[in-house]
Amino acid sequence: MLSVTESARRTWRTIGLLVCWTMAAGLGSLVHAQPEWDAETSQTLDGASFHEGYFDYYYQPATGRLFLVVDRLNQQFLYVNSLSTGVGSNDIGLDRGQIGDSRVVQFEQHGNKVFLKHINLDFRADSDSFMERLSVQEAFAESILAGFEVVDSQDGVALIDMTDFLLSDAHGVVTTLQNSQQGSYSLDKARSAIYLERTRNFPLNTEFEAQLTFAGNSPGAWVRSVTPTPQAITVRQHHSFVQLPDDEYQPRAFHPASGFWSRGFQDFAAPINEDMTRRFIPRHRLQKRNPDAAVSEPVTPIIYYLDPGVPEPVRSALLDGARWWNAAFEAIGYVDAFQVELLPEEADPMDIRYNVIQWVHRSTRGWSYGSSVVDPRTGEIIKGKVTLGSLRVRQDYRIAQSLVGLASEGSDQAIQELALARIRQLSAHEVGHTLGIAHNFAASVNDRASVMDYPHPLLDITDQGVLDALDAYDVGLGAWDFQTIKYGYSEFASEDQEAQGLAAILQENKDAGLLYITDLDSRAAGGAHPLSHMWDNGADPVAELQHLLDVRGSALQRFSAANLKPGQPYGELEDILVPLYLLHRYQVEAVHRLVGGTYYEYSVYDGQVAESEQVIPVAADMQQRALDALLLTLTPEQLMLPPEILAMIPPRPPGYGRTRESFPLRTALGLDFLSIAETAADHTVSGILQPQRLARINNLNMLDDSLPSVHDVLARLLEATLYQQRQAGQSGAVQRAVDHVVLYHLLSLAADDQLGNQVKAAIHLQLETLEEWLDDAADQSRDRDWQAHYQLSLDAIESWRDSGGETMLLTAPLAMPPGAPI
Repeated sequence: MLSVTESARRTWRTIGLLVCWTMAAGLGSLVHAQPEWDAETSQTLDGASFHEGYFDYYYQPATGRLFLVVDRLNQQFLYVNSLSTGVGSNDIGLDRGQIGDSRVVQFEQHGNKVFLKHINLDFRADSDSFMERLSVQEAFAESILAGFEVVDSQDGVALIDMTDFLLSDAHGVVTTLQNSQQGSYSLDKARSAIYLERTRNFPLNTEFEAQLTFAGNSPGAWVRSVTPTPQAITVRQHHSFVQLPDDEYQPRAFHPASGFWSRGFQDFAAPINEDMTRRFIPRHRLQKRNPDAAVSEPVTPIIYYLDPGVPEPVRSALLDGARWWNAAFEAIGYVDAFQVELLPEEADPMDIRYNVIQWVHRSTRGWSYGSSVVDPRTGEIIKGKVTLGSLRVRQDYRIAQSLVGLASEGSDQAIQELALARIRQLSAHEVGHTLGIAHNFAASVNDRASVMDYPHPLLDITDQGVLDALDAYDVGLGAWDFQTIKYGYSEFASEDQEAQGLAAILQENKDAGLLYITDLDSRAAGGAHPLSHMWDNGADPVAELQHLLDVRGSALQRFSAANLKPGQPYGELEDILVPLYLLHRYQVEAVHRLVGGTYYEYSVYDGQVAESEQVIPVAADMQQRALDALLLTLTPEQLMLPPEILAMIPPRPPGYGRTRESFPLRTALGLDFLSIAETAADHTVSGILQPQRLARINNLNMLDDSLPSVHDVLARLLEATLYQQRQAGQSGAVQRAVDHVVLYHLLSLAADDQLGNQVKAAIHLQLETLEEWLDDAADQSRDRDWQAHYQLSLDAIESWRDSGGETMLLTAPLAMPPGAPI
């Protein structure tokens, strides 16, 4: 059931074109459907230069117009739009080198018009019957992307003016700016033109580029922060017309446990007892030169090219990390099948022939990502494109600086090595995506079994109380990575052998205990799987949280001016303190998933052995351990900052203003220890009281009353916060801040129309009990701070009730500084 069916294989056999695809330039000759255009007889092309290639074109310098010779009517090809230069704002998301849409299109002529039509491949009929295929084609819309008037014609070959199309907003810059609330912009063609330096022609691909200017008023803050004249945003947009690959490529079946992404289409010719969705994985074409040999060179290796704009020592680290993948290809019998080189300086990174790792600068740190240009028909990857944010390595340096400090000799070099170790992993991770591989956020459970996880530095404390970060990041691929390459890129002699071989690989994963859980079950705040999370470590989330709290506490005790570099203002200690104080933030999220969590896998029925127990709740004692650990993070002992740190960090000096990486505050300047504690407490409390989690807790308890109920969880939370023994000074102030965070979330949930009534009933009951307790506590307290605290809490509950949940008297907790990506 894992193999691609014979009917699907017929589909792949019918979509091939006459010319084989090659990633090497200049190989083969281009066969035109019609005789070459005679420019001398065309008045339209007066003074135009001729450029021969996949689609011949003429460029006319006097008018700045580009004319295309359309000699491939009704022949499908791949159209890719992309952004050559970026805006520079991580928040807006218009990055240098960003790949846009990949579409199978064709030119069609109707009278004096030529249309560029986007073929709808999402719905097909994999059938030998022409009428059956036609019925599906006519049932679903296709899209005309552009229309052109024929400006000249010779022997049935049309000449069209492509200029307006190339100068259109194909990448959706205007929409992106509007959606990010950065102002109302429109394309100004008076300030836009064909960018001839990057407009080139090759036998199997034609590359166009245009410089576009978008004009607008009332630009948003993100635009103003990166654009010299915010009313005019100028970028370069790229268009690629690409010969589709031949029909020799064989798609590989997708399995939900394979570790790959899924591509596919709806097959309306599928038998009524079969799934209509045909699924296959994206992957590069790779074949052995000698398929009968156990070890062979490939027919064509997969070569990636690194942006030569990357400085050392980061350049070497990125090359090292990307090259790790070759070991996985060696393990399945290839010699030098995966290679990484520097991109030649004269090469265009947007050229479809190059797999590229690009170094992208933004004004603030952000995500890196791996994307691909994929043949929508089959899933064959034509171009891998990695975008690496250049500020990530600086954030990794800061994290290490907060932990290690710079007091000892060689410490700066050690910090740099830790940051470079992370960058090697990042390079391998993003390249993995462009090989078709998805995230595996459960790999940390299997001793860091995959570079496709998001790694948190593995930290330890020596017997002498010194932080040990020598093994912070692993080196090389993990066991899971070898298995995914084995699934996606092994060669098989026949369809039957492929089906058996893929099933055997999946069984190997199961026998080895390799876990695989990906984005769908890992990113959401209400995620249920207890072993799948980002930026965590270890098989026991609770033990790892306690360990990180110990590491954090030790590092906070040692935190001093020695964490600064010479010449840094003392005020910058705040930004170095941020990742240290919040070191446990990701592991807290991992522990959240134990509460109301359930174990499951991406299992598939094999038609033989029925495994009845597919969903297993986390045991009651483990859930109690998780709650204990989470509530520990709400204690003053964990949330207070040592007085020495508060006295050490002054307000920012001139020229060193606060940034998004700084702690939030309500004091205008300096360290606001109450707001800092509030943000950390809010992180823990919001996860415990996450609505989907509470609903799941309720349901699981109804099925097994040994598991915690919503009543139990709420009671434990209130006992650890509002009902706790009262303290004075900074400890008492932190307690009150935590209390208000808890009450704020309880009142917000009680007014949430999306919350299930049974969960809401439990919250109402606890609020009623709490109100009575607060009334008594207010009468008995003689401390003015605590009296005021109790009264505000009572007033908040009363105003919430009197307004029917419309009024929230309490101020919302401040948000933490950004964490991921690290």
